[in-house]
Amino acid sequence: MMRRLFFAFVAVFAGALFASRVGAQTDVGPTLAQIVKRSYLACGVTAAPGFAQRDGAGEWRGFEVDFCRAVASAVLDDPAKARIVELPPKARVGALQSGAIDLAASASPWTQTRDAGQKLIYAGVFLYDGQGFIVRRQRGFNSVQDLDSVAICIEQGTPYELEVADFFRARKVKYDAKLFASFEDAAKAYDEGKCDALTADISTLHVVRIGLTAPADHAVLPDLISKSPRGPLVRQGDDQWLNIIRWTLFAMVNAEELEVSKANADAALSSEKPQIRRLLGVDGAHGGDLGLSEDWAYRIIKHVGNYADVFERNLGQGAPFGMERRLNALWSKGGLMYAPPVR
Repeated sequence: MMRRLFFAFVAVFAGALFASRVGAQTDVGPTLAQIVKRSYLACGVTAAPGFAQRDGAGEWRGFEVDFCRAVASAVLDDPAKARIVELPPKARVGALQSGAIDLAASASPWTQTRDAGQKLIYAGVFLYDGQGFIVRRQRGFNSVQDLDSVAICIEQGTPYELEVADFFRARKVKYDAKLFASFEDAAKAYDEGKCDALTADISTLHVVRIGLTAPADHAVLPDLISKSPRGPLVRQGDDQWLNIIRWTLFAMVNAEELEVSKANADAALSSEKPQIRRLLGVDGAHGGDLGLSEDWAYRIIKHVGNYADVFERNLGQGAPFGMERRLNALWSKGGLMYAPPVR
């Protein structure tokens, strides 16, 4: 009898502890339950400067790494509990489908085929990217519309090659395609002056620029000739986990708009602004539906920061790449970053 009572007490205590860690909701989805049980988030990334790379001490840093840590902060109140799993691009989908990772922060650009054909789903867009060009400042090119009868270094057999062909054909303008077997070869040829421009996604071109012989002599043109929206991927079939990833991103964007940052998160707890009080969990009950504690968004901002914090220190003015926000600016500042409110 005593033995049965003991195990019953243990079961009740464990259930209460679990509920306290994930919020008031009792119907916890399989992904969240597994993460809480093992006490870490398995987050897949592909090594790339600015997005996911090890620093001199061997610690992972980058835009996508910080997103992993934001999710771990929301769920486990500890950014260090994001276990970063490095994957080659071709292994990301299989790792997510098999359950080896809970979230793919590094993913190929969002397309209909990738969204619908892999039993995965994009939780949102955390970077509006797209194909563009890098050119020498001395040429005086200010826009892609200025590119006429130019030689362009292109990685052969890629969508880049097709997009350039479509772009110049539509404008009825001539160009000289210099094709290379790898992007590294194309970038090297551009640096050596064999082409007037190099094409790739804007984020890639900013990384390439700092590795050129004279980075200050080159500029990434502001225009895009294609769309490459990027964002985190999760498995289909667990709507609660999808919502957690989606609202992690939304919370970071809303925090920037409300001017709540990593630097002032604690002070913001005493704000009288209703939107800030709801976001930080001071007023209302906005965590239980996600299976999280009421202060889930405060955890994200306190531990990792808002969207601007993450962008600027990894890709923007606080990083060597110096990327402009452009489309990734808030909607109120001419960009596309827009998030539903927490209410």
